[in-house]
Order: sequence, then structure tokens, then C-alpha cells
Amino acid sequence: MTYIQNGDYLIPELKLTEQPPKPLGKYGRMRKTYLKEHRPILYNQLLMTEKLYPHLQEIDETANRRLEQMMPKLAEAAGATEQLKARDPMKWVGLMNTYKAQAEEILLAELINS
Repeated sequence: MTYIQNGDYLIPELKLTEQPPKPLGKYGRMRKTYLKEHRPILYNQLLMTEKLYPHLQEIDETANRRLEQMMPKLAEAAGATEQLKARDPMKWVGLMNTYKAQAEEILLAELINS
């Protein structure tokens, strides 16, 4: 480890390795914000060990997969079918928005804010 002279003190020169260029998605960014605001010690630990970005990527990918799995089940359970979509598109869109909001609330509780 290299040190930098700062007055009378030697301070470790901390450098993070280059992270992959893939940007974080919505859920990864939400998890990062949650960690920064509510779990700062865990956030700093993940950051310093260079495990933060892989953790956020994993959360983002998991949340997107879960959302893709939950949406058809929620829509089927409530009767938002292709027939409804053809007959009354506005009602279908309203139902789908409601189901997406429900699924996102579940994801927030289980993955993002835990």
C-alpha cells in the first residue's frame, strides 16, 4: 500500500479499480440510494472492498427478473387478458399499471429496502 504525505501524517492512497461500463438500472440505483441513506456502514464496506457495483448489478438483475415473472401472474389472476386489451385498452392499461405498482412495492420491500 502506498501512502501520501499530508502535513505530518501519512494517509493511505486508496484507489478503486475500474468498474465495468454497464450502467446500473433503476433498481440498482434505488438500492444504492437506500444503502447510502439508511445503511452507510454497509455501503462504505461494500465500496471499500469493491463489492458495491457487483452487488448493485445483482440486485438490479434479480429485481428485473422477478418483475418479469410477477407481472403475468398478477395480470392473469385479475383477468387482464388479451380480450380485455382488445375490447377496452384504457382499462387494460390502468390494470397493468396497477399490477406493476404492486409488483414494485413487493420488490422494494423484499430486495431494495432490506
